[in-house]
Amino acid sequence: MRHLIAILLQNEAGALTRVTGLISSRGYNIESLSVAPTNDPSISRITLVTTGSDAVIAQINSQLQKLVDVVTVEDMTTGDHLARELALLKLQVAADQQDAAAQVVHRSGGKVLSTEPAWIVEIAGTEDMIAEVIATLSAFGEIVEVVRGGVLGISRTGRRAPTAR
Repeated sequence: MRHLIAILLQNEAGALTRVTGLISSRGYNIESLSVAPTNDPSISRITLVTTGSDAVIAQINSQLQKLVDVVTVEDMTTGDHLARELALLKLQVAADQQDAAAQVVHRSGGKVLSTEPAWIVEIAGTEDMIAEVIATLSAFGEIVEVVRGGVLGISRTGRRAPTAR
């Protein structure tokens, strides 16, 4: 099963390496990884997506909580949450297809950031929605490059306050 895991950790050198090492040493691939500071500059948030059985992910989450740098671990897979991803697309759009392509971008809530020399489009949404937009836009021209920022997730319910260690 696919799991979306949010980890708050001390913003220390090597902390990310210890977290990813723990997961990869158990033979699991990280499908998506996003890391950034929180509103507290001493704490960063990792949002990662991996696949494994519920029991194995529960064991990994338990072991993550034992790492010195980790403040909290939350498996948001079964909880009430929102997950979004950002993608930047570079495409060549034929002149006679530009209006139709722009409509697709705007209907999806995206933005055309640049049109010269190639179109650069920004799309934010679910992974499935982004895949659908990419497939639709490929009918209007050549998709030259796709850059995806990784999944971000946030719980709809209140976040637990970090506990001091």
